[in-house]
Amino acid sequence: MTKLIAVVLFILASIQMQVNELNNQVYGSIEKITNPDRGIVATDSLPNVFKDQMDIKDRRLRTEAVTRFMLHQLPDTPEEWELYRTKIKEAIITGAGVEIVDQNLDFNLQLTDTIQMEGYKIKNIAFQTLPGVYATANLYVPAGDGPFPAVLTMMGHWEEGKIEGQEIGHTLALNGYVGLVIDPWGAGERTTTAGEFEYHGGNLGSSLMNVGRSLLGIQISDNMRAVDFLSSLPYVDADKIGATGASGGGNQTMWLSAIDERIKATVPVVSVGTFDSYILGHNCICEVLIDGLMHTEASGVIALIAPRALKMHNHTEESNPTFFPEEMLRSYKNAKPVFEMLGAEDHISYDLYDLTHGYYQENREGMLGWFDLHLKGKGSDSPKQEIPFGNVEDEKLLVYPAERFNGVKSTANYNLLRGQELRDNILNRQDFDSELKKNELREILRISEKSEIKEVYQYSSSDGWDRFSLKTTDLKLIPLLHRAPRNSNEYVIIVNPTGKKDTPSDLLDEWIQKGAGIVLVDLSGTGEVSLSEENTHDGIAGFHTLSRARLWLGRTMLGEWVKELDAVAGFLKSKNPAADIKVDGSKEAGLAALFLAAVAEDQTIGSVTVRETPVSYLFDSRENIDFFTMAIHLPGILEWGDVSMAAGLSDIDITFINPVSTSGRPVEGRALQAYQEEFEELKSGFNNSRQIDFINQ
Repeated sequence: MTKLIAVVLFILASIQMQVNELNNQVYGSIEKITNPDRGIVATDSLPNVFKDQMDIKDRRLRTEAVTRFMLHQLPDTPEEWELYRTKIKEAIITGAGVEIVDQNLDFNLQLTDTIQMEGYKIKNIAFQTLPGVYATANLYVPAGDGPFPAVLTMMGHWEEGKIEGQEIGHTLALNGYVGLVIDPWGAGERTTTAGEFEYHGGNLGSSLMNVGRSLLGIQISDNMRAVDFLSSLPYVDADKIGATGASGGGNQTMWLSAIDERIKATVPVVSVGTFDSYILGHNCICEVLIDGLMHTEASGVIALIAPRALKMHNHTEESNPTFFPEEMLRSYKNAKPVFEMLGAEDHISYDLYDLTHGYYQENREGMLGWFDLHLKGKGSDSPKQEIPFGNVEDEKLLVYPAERFNGVKSTANYNLLRGQELRDNILNRQDFDSELKKNELREILRISEKSEIKEVYQYSSSDGWDRFSLKTTDLKLIPLLHRAPRNSNEYVIIVNPTGKKDTPSDLLDEWIQKGAGIVLVDLSGTGEVSLSEENTHDGIAGFHTLSRARLWLGRTMLGEWVKELDAVAGFLKSKNPAADIKVDGSKEAGLAALFLAAVAEDQTIGSVTVRETPVSYLFDSRENIDFFTMAIHLPGILEWGDVSMAAGLSDIDITFINPVSTSGRPVEGRALQAYQEEFEELKSGFNNSRQIDFINQ
């Protein structure tokens, strides 16, 4: 009997050992994945799917950009060109969100000071560019009655804004031109806090897209109004207006001259290249045309200037690859035949200078020669020697050296006011068509097709995780770690905007303890498929490089993540058709999960939990602007609706844990109650009976 008991115990022990071994294979070794002090999974020990860091997006996006450059050939007959020209101008105005302002809008000119110089004077002014929005500028006026030709000078990323352009203003006035040097949107005296200069791009400038604008588009609107203003001055010849600027200001010069045919001659400096070269470069969001490469190339834009006069200045010591002379020459070569076709072959030209990035005396002298020929009808376009001048103290050029006029709106002011107006207009309506709103949201996300799974690659398991990569029809590789469920069909897809290894340990442990199947995914641009170039510029918001590249190519970060999550959910359904799939997403990745639930044709997700995800796209605060990355922005989202609209369209249970604003501030108390009521109202409007909960922990 004793021997029998011993045999039974031995068999049971053997079975238990086999069970333990099986558990270790499926769920991983406890010693390897658990912190013995906390009993929590250590996510930094998670295995990689790939042996090496992937950078395939670099090659794929660059290849796509080069292909677009080759495809965008310009018409070679006047009739075809006229159709193309109209189409491209409309695409620019729509893509950039340009607001065409009524020319009868009162300028409400504010003149705060006049500085008398020898032979000219400088006026410190502000004037209304958009309703309720004023620009600050310096107006350089030659002595005499005129009428004079005039030149608008647009500034780039110089910290002091228009003050850095005073040398151009001085030389213009001394040579018989009225010069208007304007502060760019969000720069100079138009920053968030008066007197505190800031970078107007990054997340701050990108947030304009959420209210249906873009930094590029709102600059075009501003500068068109500046042309209105110059044209209104009695001492300006409205038929002889030019434009110039360097870097970001040269970029504005190109776009303004392409759109506004009142610009008769233009000199963009260190700014013309190719759109192809923008892809995965580090240029500002003010130099992004949304969907731009889907419509044209830089050659198409500069060709819009024909038959008016264009001279480009590029520098051989340029540090930004986008503005290398060879990039400008590619666009020049493609655009010149249009000028020739229109009988204006001498109206397109370029100069190369052995200089670094900037607007120097050589540029000013070349600019004067070009404007003398094409605005005054004299000279031969050769550089004109500059008349010596002295600069004015910076403080004297401030329009508001003390208290700033409240009409000078910052990006933060504008976003908040316009965003609230858009939300009020949408939320006060009751006649929403769910299918129409879903289709509109797909368009905003730039989802034109699904990411279908083409092939599945499985690698050897590691530390209890099955390792897969999914190859999709849009040439992505999605790496994921898989852990089978215990005694159920419940799965959770966990996504983090910085990659699977940044999944909180306690969150992973929570789902393991529940016995759920777990899938950890690196969405494109994160984790093992992150882009190395993203980390080369300190102080710039995350996804600065990849988000801009995708916008140029007619996509959005969130839209791509929606498609990838859909593919992963489809993969799980193919393995287990009865799987109950949940998504647990943090920050922007949580929004991607919510948007997937809102637009999915075949709902594969049963519920979504989002953590530290914004309950609204309404601009909150300039402070902590980089709580979210640039992946979060969606062109026109507040013109469509808001997060509450997406939740109402999602016929699943949704839980917001620690909801926040767009700057990451906790939403609680009365503010949270107001949002809860908003979500419930929209849910009811779409006859959605599922649960939407808000939990602050």
